[in-house]
Amino acid sequence: MTIYPIETGNFKLDGGAMFGVVPKSIWQKTNPADSNNMIDIAARSLLIEDGDRLILIDTGMGDKQSDKFFNYYYRWGDFTTDSSLAKHGFHRDDITDVFMTHLHFDHCGGSIRWNSDRTGYEPAFKNAHYWTNKAHWDWATNPNNREKASFLKENLIPMQESGQLKFIARDNQNYLKESELGFGILFADGHTEKQMLPHINYQGKVLVFVADLVPTAGHIPVPYIMGYDTRPLITLAEKDKFLKQAAKNDYLLFFEHDAHNEICTLQQTEKGVRLNEIFTFKDVFAN
Repeated sequence: MTIYPIETGNFKLDGGAMFGVVPKSIWQKTNPADSNNMIDIAARSLLIEDGDRLILIDTGMGDKQSDKFFNYYYRWGDFTTDSSLAKHGFHRDDITDVFMTHLHFDHCGGSIRWNSDRTGYEPAFKNAHYWTNKAHWDWATNPNNREKASFLKENLIPMQESGQLKFIARDNQNYLKESELGFGILFADGHTEKQMLPHINYQGKVLVFVADLVPTAGHIPVPYIMGYDTRPLITLAEKDKFLKQAAKNDYLLFFEHDAHNEICTLQQTEKGVRLNEIFTFKDVFAN
């Protein structure tokens, strides 16, 4: 197995929304805001090369939305999925599996693109299976009013219509299910119904793709929860349990949304679990 970080493109989000009830005077120390109160956000994916499989975890927001849509998110930087794949010698047609932690547009928008004459949509990875889970799919395709703007039909329905959509098998336990794709999955319900966090055994370490449970290193303290979460009290319990296990077992946390930090370890302190060390992917793993 070989793993590669894939940068799909950076953007910005409102700092207050990203930190919920935490005051700006506190969160801006780790996530400084610009004059519009926006903070830097990444859309960092993982590519897993494992035998005949090439698995991409999350796909960013893509580029098919309107200029008006993207104007809300202040995209910045030069990263693209194609250039990042090419850097490691791959093309999007090589991808065999696209695993989506959840179906909010900034995690799955890059899974679907315009067709050649822009009359409709098609899978952006034509040779891949698209993996979610049935409970989350039902949640996303019949959205509540709070999340409706994050679950876009043009990102979802083409997966189903193409015949490429598959569901991860799961039982009634949220922690920790071994998947068909060769890694464990933590199911978490606070941010959205049945978000999936991959736990990957790699080079003697456990690398956890923390997605929106811990969006950035600044979100490590348990009460630092996004305003976007649908069930913040559930997130509170899920984070507390996960962070304690991560600190105890020396997990490596891989950040999807932290534009400036890729990986960290944790430590238990008198104030609870806190950041230990920050690393780049290359610092930790020799590919």
